[in-house]
Amino acid sequence: MPKETVSVRLDEATLQRLGMIATATGRSRATLMSRAIEEYAQTQAWQVAAIREAIDELSHGDADLVDHAAVSDWLDSWGTPHELEPPSCK
Repeated sequence: MPKETVSVRLDEATLQRLGMIATATGRSRATLMSRAIEEYAQTQAWQVAAIREAIDELSHGDADLVDHAAVSDWLDSWGTPHELEPPSCK
């Protein structure tokens, strides 16, 4: 895939740390920044897709939900002689 050039402004401390990592790993700062941005974009894209899917399930009434009070009661029972079973999804 063809690559494009972008400009990023970083503070001096970040640039110094990036330079130290580049020297230690034998890679360029540009390579490190590119990899970091690729990983960030991949993670964020996954998160956005998961949130959209959950919103879609909620809007169609297909989401597996557990009543807040039931979860709270269950958590409050942890470590007691009368610990409750985990609540079930509706």
